[in-house]
Amino acid sequence: MVILKLAYQNMVGAGLRTWLNVSVLAFTCVLIIAHQGLFFGMNMQATRSMIQDEIAGGQYWHDVYDPYVPLTLDDAHGPLPVKLKPLVESGQGVPILIRPGTIYPQGRMQSVLLQGIDPEQNILGLPTAEMKAGDGDIPVMLGKHMAKSIGLAPGDTLTIRWRDAHGTFDARDARSVTIFDSDVVTIDKGKVWMPLATLQEMSRMPGEATMIVVGEDVSRPERVSGWTFKGHDILLKELRDMVFSKRVGGAIMYFILLFLAGLAIFDTQVLSVWRRRKEIGTLMALGMTRLGVISLFTLEGAFHGILAVAVAAVVGTPLLIWMAKTGIPIPGPTEDYGFALSERLYPYYPVYLIVGTALLIMVAVTIVSFMPSRTIAKMKPTEALKGKMV
Repeated sequence: MVILKLAYQNMVGAGLRTWLNVSVLAFTCVLIIAHQGLFFGMNMQATRSMIQDEIAGGQYWHDVYDPYVPLTLDDAHGPLPVKLKPLVESGQGVPILIRPGTIYPQGRMQSVLLQGIDPEQNILGLPTAEMKAGDGDIPVMLGKHMAKSIGLAPGDTLTIRWRDAHGTFDARDARSVTIFDSDVVTIDKGKVWMPLATLQEMSRMPGEATMIVVGEDVSRPERVSGWTFKGHDILLKELRDMVFSKRVGGAIMYFILLFLAGLAIFDTQVLSVWRRRKEIGTLMALGMTRLGVISLFTLEGAFHGILAVAVAAVVGTPLLIWMAKTGIPIPGPTEDYGFALSERLYPYYPVYLIVGTALLIMVAVTIVSFMPSRTIAKMKPTEALKGKMV
């Protein structure tokens, strides 16, 4: 208890030197939490958007279907499996048919993917109910970024050309009934959505689909011949790998900041041991063991970490709360990033991130403070009282 009190008094008595070290450590602590919070928030926002608008509880893919190989789309379709029909009929599954096509908005040509989906579905968060089939043009919906790129507004018409299952080309006019806003670029860019029955009729593929999206309450998907189930572990893997790589890259910056802060503490302790030679000799002469003196100097350094965490909590908490509420705007078009990302990023700070960062700062400072204190073990009380070091 005496050592703790003495260590605290020595730290406070150092004055400006103490506050400079504490300021650097507190800045490092807040920066690590804020930066990591951005990645956690990015992962949560993107995951939530993809589950809500694209993958729900998972997807059954036709065995031929490969989203990275467009040439597979000609054969990537088949009748609904018997085992999955009860899911579709009960509303726990929604089939999607994907066909390559071409659109001609305002006289221009652009290759797209035609995606047929049941307008009455309620598994995905898309406004599919707006696509009510009529006697005139085909009702279609587009994403906000897709509509902006081709200059299309709700109510505008465009021409769609496609090739059916027998290789025959055909074309019809379509009318944009709604423009939806989604952070998921894979269901927006280069995609034109229409009623499933309409696309099946156009493609001469009655009752067929390319994939079947199941609801989140479907916990144990069945094995289906000719179809492969893709769960969250597969469909979200690229996103999680990307976020993890960003976090690892940021760790380099954290290491540099911690190294600089640790170097400042190390230099302070070395200078303190050298300047306080007579004090060390006096303490030893009064009966304090070498281990006690080493503990004293180590505790002084550890108190820097504790005080830094306290300062970071006082100064950083309002800042981090403000960032979490207002978010951080992302410059430039977010669809170019290649994954689900909104125009404003809201950080998220899990408890283990805050506690782990605080412990990391305190442990690192304690270790750095102990290293120069080991020289005290070689000092002799008589030489230390004379101001000499061995």
